[in-house]
Amino acid sequence: MSQTRSEENARNAVKEQRNPLMNGNDINHILVHGAQISYSKLKRAGGHNARLYYFAEIGVYLEVSLSSGSGITDDARERLAEIHQKALNKLMQANIKDNHS
Repeated sequence: MSQTRSEENARNAVKEQRNPLMNGNDINHILVHGAQISYSKLKRAGGHNARLYYFAEIGVYLEVSLSSGSGITDDARERLAEIHQKALNKLMQANIKDNHS
């Protein structure tokens, strides 16, 4: 049974949507939002080890963004650097608070 051209185009469009490869915008979105989630968890963390863990996660997102040829935009790098700086400040404040308790 032969397909019409529009049916074939529709089927090809579905295949493209299911393509597991990510485009550049996807990786930028994943890195920034992953770092934001880790920062949220860092703010809620109850102990020093947990805060360090989430801070390290944010560092990994930032480190990945610095890879050349990875398709990461300058805007995403800047946002990741800002999240990293905020996380560092939050970690230091929590350490000061823990040491004064």
